[in-house]
Amino acid sequence: MHKDARIFVAGHRGLVGSAIVRRLQQAGHSKPLTRTHAELDLTDEHSTRNFFETERPDYVFLAAAKVGGIVANNTLPAEFIRDNLAIQTNVIHAAYLAGVKRLLFLGSSCIYPKLAPQPMKESALLTGPLEPTNRPYALAKIAGIEMCWSYNRQYGTQFLAAMPTNLYGPGDNYHPTNSHVIPALLRKFHEAKANGDATVTVWGTGTPRREFLYSDDMADACVFLMSLPDERYGALLGSDESATGRFEPPLVNIGVGEDVTIAALAELVGRVTGYQGAIVYDTGKPDGTPRKLMDVSLLNAVGWKAHTTLQDGMSTAYAEFVASQAI
Repeated sequence: MHKDARIFVAGHRGLVGSAIVRRLQQAGHSKPLTRTHAELDLTDEHSTRNFFETERPDYVFLAAAKVGGIVANNTLPAEFIRDNLAIQTNVIHAAYLAGVKRLLFLGSSCIYPKLAPQPMKESALLTGPLEPTNRPYALAKIAGIEMCWSYNRQYGTQFLAAMPTNLYGPGDNYHPTNSHVIPALLRKFHEAKANGDATVTVWGTGTPRREFLYSDDMADACVFLMSLPDERYGALLGSDESATGRFEPPLVNIGVGEDVTIAALAELVGRVTGYQGAIVYDTGKPDGTPRKLMDVSLLNAVGWKAHTTLQDGMSTAYAEFVASQAI
């Protein structure tokens, strides 16, 4: 991507989008195109198409999405599938019509089957049932991958899907019930420390294993992928299965390649926040998928690896959360 390229980051206020904007600015792209939801509702087809026709971006990072943890996914399944389908349908089609050079569609590791072999390779897509608690969101993201694949095949676009593992970092959502596991635990332990609580209750058994990627590492991987030379980028765009007989979607995993138990994670959160009490587990609450570890060999093979440790990244995220509470 040239320094003067017009780059649209959809969803720039979220955890993913804000990290991508920071990384682009570090790389010399001083003014990526951004719009707040109030300025541009990406669920509205007419508004989205008008934006693309007017601004004519060269590159698009599609990070806009309706996201949340287990509670939000269970409570609002209709919104999760409806809004995400609308956003990605409108943006991908408008990007094609506007002649966008490259588009990176951001999804989630929940696209893979609940009991997929570990670590999960890109080829595990569509090989088994999904985790029920986030199936509407996962199906929307799978549809987005298929859209990228279909548009590439029919129109010759260069749309790539990237599936990050569980993310955390600056700009995260710390809502008491609608956040993901790391921000939820950071807030819970922080408040327990402030209140002098003797115990903190963590949902589930503590045995599921999860992989966590610092958001700025994820952004670095995204900009790296979009900046690859044509030949190396093109090799990630999959193939026409009807011609090759091979299942090769335009899909690449982004992760660190190692995981921890929720119990170990909770203990680390306790150390980072300075909480001195006991941790108890509410085994009546759902665990979700037993294990979710990404196979990142494809991404490693093209030259990128994560570099932020879980403790370092969490310490930075917690410092930002504490600072935000003081405002």
